[in-house]
Amino acid sequence: MQTALLDTPIGTLNIGATARGLRLVQFPREHERDQPFAAGDQGAKPDRIAQAQLDEAVLQLTEYFGGTRTRFDIALDWYGVNGLRLTVLKLLAEVPFGGTVTYGDLAKDSGAGVTASQAVGGIMGSNPLPIVVPCHRVLAADGLGGFGGGLRTKEWLLAWEGVMPPALDWED
Repeated sequence: MQTALLDTPIGTLNIGATARGLRLVQFPREHERDQPFAAGDQGAKPDRIAQAQLDEAVLQLTEYFGGTRTRFDIALDWYGVNGLRLTVLKLLAEVPFGGTVTYGDLAKDSGAGVTASQAVGGIMGSNPLPIVVPCHRVLAADGLGGFGGGLRTKEWLLAWEGVMPPALDWED
């Protein structure tokens, strides 16, 4: 896996790609800020196809944070993601810039039923490709819900995309 660090308005992201596509986007953690994650095969010679996938991911994320991209069309490497988790994350990938969906709606649309909204919340917390597979666009029925990158990051991303959930719109 090829890796890179990308400075963004929400912090430095760790990004990883393979020859199949983008595999990881990691939010910064306070104790790991600016430290790349372990890719596992550090001694392997660089893979030009993986590097090209990584370069494209970095470009598209840079464009997103620069305000010129609203849709990602990067190849995604779903290694290790299967079953309901894969179904839900693929549905989530279709939620457009500036749109939102609830945990319950994702659960229902996945075929798991609305009672699986807690399971969907767990899936959001294990999303290996946040921002590109936009888990920040998933809201609780009564507000923001949680977010692996922190609530301030979720609020920033939603504001960046022009979304303000009604429960948070204090201007009314």
